[in-house]
Amino acid sequence: MIGLLPKTLTVNGKAYDIRTDFRDILRIMLAFADDDLEPKDKAFVLMAQVYPDLSLIPKEDYQEAYLQALAFVSCESVEHIKNDKKPKKPQVVDWEKDEMLLFPAINRVAGFEVRSVEYMHWWTFMGFFQGINSDDTYGFILSIRQKRAKHKKLEKYEQEFFNANRELCDLHFKTKKDIDAEMLRIFGSGE
Repeated sequence: MIGLLPKTLTVNGKAYDIRTDFRDILRIMLAFADDDLEPKDKAFVLMAQVYPDLSLIPKEDYQEAYLQALAFVSCESVEHIKNDKKPKKPQVVDWEKDEMLLFPAINRVAGFEVRSVEYMHWWTFMGFFQGINSDDTYGFILSIRQKRAKHKKLEKYEQEFFNANRELCDLHFKTKKDIDAEMLRIFGSGE
C-alpha cells in the first residue's frame, strides 16, 4: 500500500518480520564498507540484521530473502536490483566517517535530534537524508564528492574548499557496484 512503511518482507509467499530502525540498517552499512570483511560475512550481516528470526527462513529461500533485504536497505524494488543494467553510481557516503556532519544535516531537515528518538524507520531516516541540500556543509561535501566521482570540474570555490578540507571530501572504499556484485555472487542473481 502506498505510504506505508514495511515492517515485514515477503519471501516466496511468506511474510517475515524485519528490523526497520535506522540504527540497525546503519550497522549493515558499516559492515558493507568494511574491507576486512569477506563478501559472505557482509551478506550474513545483512541477513542477520534485517531478519531477527533468520533461522525461520528455509535455506532454499535465502537467495530471495537476500534480494528482499537488499531491496529494503537500498530503498529500491527487487525487480530494479535484478534488472538494473546501468552502471551503479559511485558511492559518495561513508556513514562512519561522515557521522559528525551527517547527523546535524539530517537533524536540520527533520527539525529534531533523530538520535534521541527511540525508533525511526529506515525509510523515514532516508527521506530526511535525501532532503539534505548543498546549502548545508555536509550537502556541499556530497556535491563535491559527486562531481569528483563523475570527473566533473569543480568550481573555483569548490576546489578551494576541497583543497582545504581534503580529509572530509576524499573517500577510499569500494563502489556500490563492486559491493552489489560481490553480494550477488554469493546469493545469485535471483533469476
